[in-house]
Amino acid sequence: MNDIESLTKEQAAEELKRIAEEMAKADIAYYQNDDPYLSDAEYDALKRRNELLEKKFPELKIENGPSVRIGAAVRSEFGKVKHKIPMLSLGDIFSEEELSDFTASVNRFLGYETDNMITYSAEPKIDGLSFSARYENGSFVRGATRGDGATGEDITENLRVIKDLPQKIEGKDVPEILEVRGEVYMSKRDFLELNRQYETEGKKAFANPRNAAAGSLRQLDANITKERKLSLFVYTWGDVSEIVWKSQSEFLEKVRGWGFKTNPYNRICHTTRDLSDYFEYLLKERANLAYDIDGIVYKVDSLELQQRLGFLTRTPRWAIAHKFPAEQAFTKINDIRIQVGRTGALTPVADLEPVNVGGVIVSHATLHNEDEIKRKDIRIGDTVVIQRAGDVIPQIVEAVKDKRPPESKEYEFPQTCPMCGAHAIREEDEAVRRCTGGLTCPAQAIERLKHFVSREAFDIEGLGAKIMEEFYNEGIIRNPVDIFTLERRNQKLRDDLFAALDDGGIYLENREGWGKKSVENLFRAINGRRDISLPRFIYALGIRQVGTATSRLIAKNYGSFEHFRDDMVHGRTEKLLEIDGIGEAMVNDIAGFFAEEHNLRTVNELLEQVKVEDFVDDTDYNSPIAGKTVVFTGTLERLTRAEAKAKALSLGAKVAGSVSKNTDYVIVGADAGSKAKKAQELGITVLNENEFLELAGQSV
Repeated sequence: MNDIESLTKEQAAEELKRIAEEMAKADIAYYQNDDPYLSDAEYDALKRRNELLEKKFPELKIENGPSVRIGAAVRSEFGKVKHKIPMLSLGDIFSEEELSDFTASVNRFLGYETDNMITYSAEPKIDGLSFSARYENGSFVRGATRGDGATGEDITENLRVIKDLPQKIEGKDVPEILEVRGEVYMSKRDFLELNRQYETEGKKAFANPRNAAAGSLRQLDANITKERKLSLFVYTWGDVSEIVWKSQSEFLEKVRGWGFKTNPYNRICHTTRDLSDYFEYLLKERANLAYDIDGIVYKVDSLELQQRLGFLTRTPRWAIAHKFPAEQAFTKINDIRIQVGRTGALTPVADLEPVNVGGVIVSHATLHNEDEIKRKDIRIGDTVVIQRAGDVIPQIVEAVKDKRPPESKEYEFPQTCPMCGAHAIREEDEAVRRCTGGLTCPAQAIERLKHFVSREAFDIEGLGAKIMEEFYNEGIIRNPVDIFTLERRNQKLRDDLFAALDDGGIYLENREGWGKKSVENLFRAINGRRDISLPRFIYALGIRQVGTATSRLIAKNYGSFEHFRDDMVHGRTEKLLEIDGIGEAMVNDIAGFFAEEHNLRTVNELLEQVKVEDFVDDTDYNSPIAGKTVVFTGTLERLTRAEAKAKALSLGAKVAGSVSKNTDYVIVGADAGSKAKKAQELGITVLNENEFLELAGQSV
């Protein structure tokens, strides 16, 4: 946005014209055709750009431009309804700083010096279609859409078939004329059902619940609207013969008493901090709501103060919409590259044109595997939809096929490892292709070292991913044993250099960004891990398919590493096969690890440097989930997946990787997929992360 300062008047005028044309086109697609081609984030960006340009060049403001126009004209197929009181839109804000500016401007206008003299009504901003419903003598007589703010479409019969709208209202203080306004929406569940039905019938599915709601409400045949499951919330009023309430919150209380539905998440706030805290709460809660919201509306609660504050050009001075960060955005794939993991798995990653998704700049997204690329037909140069919820790794939802370059070619997945050139093969029962280079492949060696020092393994502070890559590439650490001999080797080189050089050259201490203190801290962290628990040691070895839960199971059943190692070296796998939760494929991977001479040599050399403690069973067998089988799915916010599994195991639960009739609990995080759906189908108890922690006896 800073480039606005350098624009000439002619350049600004040209850009304002372009934005006006683009937003007018987008408004028709959104309000008339219920088929938007711009995402909310793209539309909001244009709107903000227009506002900043008009602020810099007020004389260039277009007469019927985006800052004046509301919505779009009504479609000719519908009758017109002129709004006696215009259905105006709200201004948008996108940050805490802008929220503070809003409340400060309200205080300044009213002459208040402190932040706690005004009460605000905060309401979720439903992502649906605005409507007005007029009642005369308690009877519903007419319904309309927002339209262009001054004139809307007559949707009386369509509104009449929505169960949430009462046809008759009664009460001692119901005004003779009452126009309520609100939002019609479709719940997420009903949206999915409708799309499943459409797919079965071979029809084009709706892109999102908002489009489905708008398309359903604006049908020429009300019987079609009736078949769709629409809902609504009332949040304000229009033309009223007598106002019998003194505040926004009192209005909501009144209409609830008259039979209208209002949003249960409405909240009274007294300070800017209250508003900010509520925004953060709903931002986290939005995924759990039954309907889509795209922000929060803040209103000065008192009608008297609203009247004093009045209006700006087209928006009230006493209300503002605080928009959530976009969870989806469009961007371009610049390249597809292959990452090689510690087990040799080749994972495709898309390098993207950087884009803001959910408040975070995203420049890379996982493509999972070659089947996923084929299924979605993802290609280099494609414009794609990127999705990010919470802290979930960004994913590519789909390619926008009508924006695909004409010279585009299908992506060919490599048959050799890009790091070492070894063949990359794919087993029949696997979705991934793996490098056959083993530890001769530098990528696998580096990733195994990163795994060895990771949080759930040896957890050595100071040996992060970047440092480990540097040390490997420079030959300082090439295998796990080198970590524990590093201090001795550093001291030897130091002594040798002191003897040979007058200035006393130093090994690690002379590295850029390092010093005596940081080297001492590193060696202290390494030496602090020379005693390690049996489950951590087994997990640190990086055996394929052996995660934290399996490591604990092995430790619990074998008691000591010597016992476990001796059985594996001599091919005695019977006991391993008897462990509930360990199958034949996993046993083959474990046995295969110990059958490799270099692996066994590394393990034995490690045991000369560290002491592996015998297993101590600290399981709480009296916990509510002792003996229960739990499955984790989706991304958790407060715990890593490994931490969650470890906690469940310490409470006596069994951790499984798939849902079956024997599963007792499924704990879901963000982006929970088929496992959560299967749990519901089987009637299995589904818990979110906080509910799981409460069950585990941990305060939330």
